[in-house]
Amino acid sequence: MDDRMTETELRAVAMPRPYLLLDRMLEAVSVILMLVATAIVILQVFCRYVLNASLPWPEELAQFLFVWSVFLGLAILTFRNRHISISLFVPHLSPRTQVWHAVFLRVVAVVACVVLVIHGIDFMKRALQVTPALRIPLKYLFLAVPAGGALGLAFMSAPLPGRSWWTGLATLAAGVTTYFAMREAGGLLFGEASSTTILMIVSLALIFAEVPIVYALVVGSFAALTPLPPLMLVTITQNMSGALDSFTLLAIPFFILAAAVMNAGGITVRIVDLAYHLVGHLRGGLGQANIVTNVMLAGVSGSSTADASATAKLLVPQMEKHGYDRAFSCALTAAASTLANLIPPGLGLIIYAALASVSVGALFVGTIVPGLMVALALALVVWLISARRGYGGQTERSGRSALGRALLLALPALALPVAIVGGVRFGVFTATEAGAIAVVFALFTGALIYRGLTASNLTHAFREAVEDTVAVAVIIAASSPFAWILTFEQAPQKIAAWLGALTGDAIVLLLLINLFLIFVGLFIEMIAAMVILVPILVPVVVAAGVDPLQFGIIMVMNLVIGALTPPLGVLVFTTARVGGAPSTAVFRAILPFIAAQLLVLLLVTTIPQLTMLPIRWFGP
Repeated sequence: MDDRMTETELRAVAMPRPYLLLDRMLEAVSVILMLVATAIVILQVFCRYVLNASLPWPEELAQFLFVWSVFLGLAILTFRNRHISISLFVPHLSPRTQVWHAVFLRVVAVVACVVLVIHGIDFMKRALQVTPALRIPLKYLFLAVPAGGALGLAFMSAPLPGRSWWTGLATLAAGVTTYFAMREAGGLLFGEASSTTILMIVSLALIFAEVPIVYALVVGSFAALTPLPPLMLVTITQNMSGALDSFTLLAIPFFILAAAVMNAGGITVRIVDLAYHLVGHLRGGLGQANIVTNVMLAGVSGSSTADASATAKLLVPQMEKHGYDRAFSCALTAAASTLANLIPPGLGLIIYAALASVSVGALFVGTIVPGLMVALALALVVWLISARRGYGGQTERSGRSALGRALLLALPALALPVAIVGGVRFGVFTATEAGAIAVVFALFTGALIYRGLTASNLTHAFREAVEDTVAVAVIIAASSPFAWILTFEQAPQKIAAWLGALTGDAIVLLLLINLFLIFVGLFIEMIAAMVILVPILVPVVVAAGVDPLQFGIIMVMNLVIGALTPPLGVLVFTTARVGGAPSTAVFRAILPFIAAQLLVLLLVTTIPQLTMLPIRWFGP
């Protein structure tokens, strides 16, 4: 995602003004819809717990607004080239070849949007139901899918950056032609191959060709269904619209929004200051402070990329100033930022819970011990390296007054994760309601306690949060028809039978899956890997007697390690870019931290009590 285009960059390539105006207008609508959804859930929490009178319609309306916000955002991210994709080989291509690759990406995106429009309208016309509380016809909810696709097509009629005016229309025509060719000749093109085979080959080929993951999944699902009767194509948009009509998934935008607001309000600075007062006097003190900072930020944001960027900006320059190697500082920051997905409310945990239909609260409780074990393992590596290189250890221990002052300033932020986990655990509120409460808390602390919020940075935080939400949510939506086809073809059952014949031991099975997931994490981003693999692997491990809660934690731990390894290594590239270090040097420096995380992963895999006992003792 490093080559994403901002509005300023779009202007720099002389994008026609009507497209920029449409982009700005749709962004405003998408942000407003998401904020209204947040306000509605907050209203529900207020009525339920203050007035003791729950309303029947808020969840319904909030989900409706969320779906529309996401699919409008899909068009915006298409125009800005900000959908999530992997980056492998394109930067190494010649300029001319890169131009043809851009044309290829545009054509594939057009095919996907045509699928959304044609089959979205078809499904919408077939919908006769209404919502239970508000009695709104569901066709207006399902209309969001073709509307997002149509707006995406409108944006893709724009010329390719730096090219003639007709290039956009040419790629649009090529994409529409490709759609009809695939639809009419699917049976001839794919022969006797099964839908699962077509799905996996086409989807993975497009993902590795650096097509945005959402469009790779849509086109892969479309290709897999083309040999079947035409009516089957409706299941693509049916599953996509239904996938986001989930109250649990609303937790994702709420926590992302809360994190963005808290960062804008100055919370990160206070947490860093507290961490330095706590452990700055130790050997490798600033490195230890880096880890403690990420532990505390993890309980606020749930986003590894956001934490990596925020802590790299603040701590890498300070660490270099005090004699730490810049590549080591960036590597440590990248490794420590994985804690955001291992400590509640990690977004990876929420997504797994939604995909596997397990309790979010139980996952939150079960991941606390593994998360803290990873933090301790990283701290041990920092101590060993610092002792050998002479990092830190010259700073005096902070006095009680300075420590108390830092703790007092950071206390509001530290109270939030405790309230979230405790509230979900004891049934005070759901994970989604906890996210809405976190937004209110972030606004209150940022505006009235830290006084760091301004109209400008708050608006920027809202826009950034909605964009990040859309990038994740559209992949979840596109994964739903993918998973449906696998289930329709009974792929999980076949894989389970194959693995069962290979080994009957649950631990050996988990170790084999660990190796597979680590390999997958080398090439595929965590969210994309989860939406593809959760529907396949969860039935397999459940059949082997593994608790899906334990497996969820193992899966997230595996895939966040993938964010530290080449060629994808998104967290390494993030900290290297922000911290100003060569990425190759950072990849070398991060090896000891990856080894530490692999050791913890092995312990969590072979000792299920590390995750299951806390769930049994404290889980919901």
